[in-house]
Amino acid sequence: MAIFFRAGSRSRFHGTGSCSRRTGVAVLATIFLAVVGAAGAGPISFEQALLLAEQRSAALTARQAAADGAQQARTAAGQLPNPKLAVGIENFPVSGPERLSWNRDSMTMRRVGLMQDVPNAARRAAQREAAEAKTARERALLEAERLAVRREAALAWLGLHFAQRRLAVFAALEQENQVLQDTLGARLASGAAMPADALMARQETLELADRRDELQAAAEQARAHLRRWTGDQLELSAQAEPPALRLDLARLLDSLDRHADLLAFAPMLAMARAELDEATAMGRGDWGWEVAYGNRARAFGDMVSFQLTFDLPVSRATRQEPVVASRQKEVERLQAEREDALRRVRAEVDALVAELQRAERVLQRLQTAALPLANERVQVTLASYQAGRADLGTVLTARKSAAEAQLRALDLQAQVLAQQTRLAYLIAE
Repeated sequence: MAIFFRAGSRSRFHGTGSCSRRTGVAVLATIFLAVVGAAGAGPISFEQALLLAEQRSAALTARQAAADGAQQARTAAGQLPNPKLAVGIENFPVSGPERLSWNRDSMTMRRVGLMQDVPNAARRAAQREAAEAKTARERALLEAERLAVRREAALAWLGLHFAQRRLAVFAALEQENQVLQDTLGARLASGAAMPADALMARQETLELADRRDELQAAAEQARAHLRRWTGDQLELSAQAEPPALRLDLARLLDSLDRHADLLAFAPMLAMARAELDEATAMGRGDWGWEVAYGNRARAFGDMVSFQLTFDLPVSRATRQEPVVASRQKEVERLQAEREDALRRVRAEVDALVAELQRAERVLQRLQTAALPLANERVQVTLASYQAGRADLGTVLTARKSAAEAQLRALDLQAQVLAQQTRLAYLIAE
């Protein structure tokens, strides 16, 4: 889910208020699965691939379970510990004239008591803050994982899409070569072509077969990679048109603090500060209370007792202060790691933007200049060959150059869209 990617409707998730949106994604993916299953599968659109990837991602399921678990555990944070029930016998005589008697000694009694430890309020508040921060951290990790799943599924779809387009371009080249070979016999019979042209045409056919095998293998690898995200789909293909990606680079660069790699740092820092507050609060000491009822023999009255207990945080220099210092260093460590990660992210995004702009410039030159020149060269050499002023090798070379230029253009389009996709799925709302 990215704020810079606009390609049709997408699910959006915002913390604890995202349940309905997640449900919507699940329903859409389920409906799509049913339709695909009924139709025997077929071409899959870009958005369908992303929906299926979210629905079937085991990593997302694990992250969702962690987020739900942290949400459930938050209720118990800062609560008082369980009370204790004490049952026993006090002052039971074991010697003297009243030994082993339950009712002759006035001090012997059966006692039942209830005890409750009470951590200080600052400590319990820190525990609640830590639980809130842990919940926020798990939600951040879930969002980062969702961005990664959508990004990888998008890249896999684009990989298959352009692999199939390369095969289509190559099929057109093979068809043109076949037409040329079909007319070669007549040209040989009329003397318009040399016998060496037939050998050259056969050699060209073998080279084209090798290249087709390479492109076909690349398409199968891309299909397997997409299937890794969408699940088993019979004859999976990505023939639909890719989405129009529009990036606001200035806004992206201003929003790097919401980069997927940085999402968890803020709640992690909050957790570390809460733990520091809890360690500081331990220096204040906790307290507790106990109430007990003592039952004695009928000749003696029953008794009720009540007491308070207090922790004595003595020797702080060897007990509380080292823990506080350790937690403070943990906060400093996370702050330094976040700054280092932010610098790394800035450098990576700058590199991605620079590579995107380079690919766009090269693609623009290729489409406006190189491709028209290559096609014009093919027309000129073919006309010369038909007029007997050029050999077959010149025609084959020109056609091969034109096909390579078309494949190069597809490679650049794939690079541009891949870079745009990587940038689009970096920032979370």
